[in-house]
Order: sequence, then structure tokens, then C-alpha cells
Amino acid sequence: MASLSLKNIYKKYPGGVLAVKDFNLEIKDKEFIILVGPSGCGKSTTLRMIAGLEEISEGELYIGDRLVNDVAPKDRDIAMVFQNYALYPHMTVFENMAFGLKLRKTPKDEIKRRVDEAARILDISHLLDRKPKALSGGQRQRVALGRAIVREPRVFLLDEPLSNLDAKLRAQMRTELSKLHQRLGTTFVYVTHDQTEAMTMGDRICVMKDGIIQQVDTPQHLYSLPCNMFVAGFIGSPQMNFIESKIRKEGDDFFVEFGSEDTKTRPGVKFKIKLPREKNAENVLADYKDKDVIMGIRPEHIHDEDNFLKEMPDGIVTANVEVTEMMGAETYLYLNCEGYPINARVDASTTARTGDTIQITMDPSKIHIFDKETENTVIN
Repeated sequence: MASLSLKNIYKKYPGGVLAVKDFNLEIKDKEFIILVGPSGCGKSTTLRMIAGLEEISEGELYIGDRLVNDVAPKDRDIAMVFQNYALYPHMTVFENMAFGLKLRKTPKDEIKRRVDEAARILDISHLLDRKPKALSGGQRQRVALGRAIVREPRVFLLDEPLSNLDAKLRAQMRTELSKLHQRLGTTFVYVTHDQTEAMTMGDRICVMKDGIIQQVDTPQHLYSLPCNMFVAGFIGSPQMNFIESKIRKEGDDFFVEFGSEDTKTRPGVKFKIKLPREKNAENVLADYKDKDVIMGIRPEHIHDEDNFLKEMPDGIVTANVEVTEMMGAETYLYLNCEGYPINARVDASTTARTGDTIQITMDPSKIHIFDKETENTVIN
């Protein structure tokens, strides 16, 4: 199998367009790593450079210990699975899966052995005589995976392979791909714009924006310890709430404050949430005293149940309920708190209804503070 090393990789297009900028990433042997980010962030371009389908403008790409910048795609010992499956419509499933091996002049009995094994792994043995038009989307996706598996490559490259499937099948295929990775023990590099896919499948996730790596980390660390507002907002569903705030200090304690003062023109309330001292163990908030910041809090760390209100009195604020969405196991509350839209994921037993004014508590230990100018994380 193989590790990958991308060192100072750039992709420049005519006209000075930089699609990928100074991309540095070490991918371990047998790792399942995910490149994630919004459309146009450079993730697919990066994958295509690994595959050899795009030329590297600057930098070095190693597969194992071998520099492959000038190595043809067919000689890189990689296999790529595309978003549109790219199956040959006039060939059967068996012929589609065997095609690459035939081109390499692999012996017939070896081709049959590999195709049968891949079909067994993917549970498509009963489909080998069918043509692609007789298959469902999920079955076509499995055939595309099978065509890659039979090549027994050192690295699998997958470019948004589930985006054409419906939601239920996508969830099922996520599980199948994770199992497949464990079974094959091969390096997987997977591109998606769907952060749910990234969070559920990857050993590590590389978050990209405008061709630049923002953060590379485990799913849990990205979720709990984002390095900036972009990562914090991109990872997690529903998205993290962001509120323009100020840092205040009273005695030895720091508070995050938002809302408006009572005025004759606009009556309002100023809310003040006391931050736990352990969040400021390195005293980084001292530099932000009386300064504007952005407070972030995830919807699941906002509560309206009485027991939470009693446990977290330092985080209580008042909000108006604008919309409620019953999701079965939980309820989403869309709130307005002093002009700031706030989403909360609360227990399904909530009594909050549209038009109510309710008390909620924001778990002070889960609050994130971001620098307003740089958008970098101050404290997580």
C-alpha cells in the first residue's frame, strides 16, 4: 500500500487563476482522508493532480517514496471513482469491471478471479450479466467501485461518488464505503462538499477554502476545536450560531456580552454570559477586554429544559420563538434573541411554540470566541 506526500503544491490556470495554493499534506498508509469544502475550493483539482489528470504547476507529489509529478496516470498505481460513474453502456457489469485489466493484458482466469471477488465484496455477483441501464444508481455506484477494486491499486481516489444518490441510499453507501476501506486496507482519498460524509467516514478531514487548507484534524477535533470561524461554521449541522459580542471583565471573571441597552428609541436587553475560568486558563481574553468579538455556540449546546436552566444560570438569555421544527427525536427552535437569529436543538418534549418568549441557556463551557477582524479562534 502507500502513503502520499503533497509538498507545496500549487495549481495555476491561464490568466493567473490560483486554484490551489501552497497545499501541504501528509497522508498515512491505509488512512481514509477526506478533502471537504464548498464548491470551487480546489478539492477536486487537488484530487485530479494526485491522479495525474491535472498538471502540478509547482510543488512535489510523492506516492510512497516515489516522486510522481511526471508519471503518467496509468503508471501511478491509483484508481479513481468519479461522481458520474463513467460506465460503458454497451458492456455488461462484468465487462465494465474487467475492462482495465484486459487493457493490461491480465490473464483471463486472473481477471475472473478478481472480478468475482470484487463482486462478492460489493454484493453485486447477481448483476454481472446486466448492462448499466438495467441498474439503479446505487448498483451503478457499486460497479464503479468494483472496477477500481479489481485493479488492486495502492491508492483509491473518490470524487464525490455519492452525490448522485438519494439521501437514504447515500447514508447506506457511507457505511458500505467505511466497511470497504477496513476490508481492503488501502489508502482512500475522498472528496466531498457534504460535511456529514466527512464527519462519518474520515480518519482525518482536510477543510479547504479558496484553494487553501484551513485545518486538518480528526472529525471530533474539527467539531470541538475549530481553528477559525469558517471551519466552525462549515462543520456541524445545523450550523454554529455566531453572535457579535463584547468581552467584559469584572474582578477576575470574564463575560461575553451581547444585545442592546435600554433606550427610548429601541427598548432592548443586554445579556451577559459568564465564561468559566478554565476556558481562559492561558489568559488570552485579557487582550480582548472591552473589544468586539464573535461568539459562537452550536445549536445542541442551547437548552430550554428546566434542569439545564438550573444547572447553567450563567448562560440564561431570553428569546422569541419564530419557528419550531419537530424532527421526531428532537426539535429545532429558530429563535430571535435581541435581533440575532439563533438555532437551538432541544429535546422533543419541549413546550416552546411559535410566538412564545422563552428562557434558554447557552452552555458557557461550550462557547467559542473568535477574533472579529481575523476570524481566527481566540478560545474554544
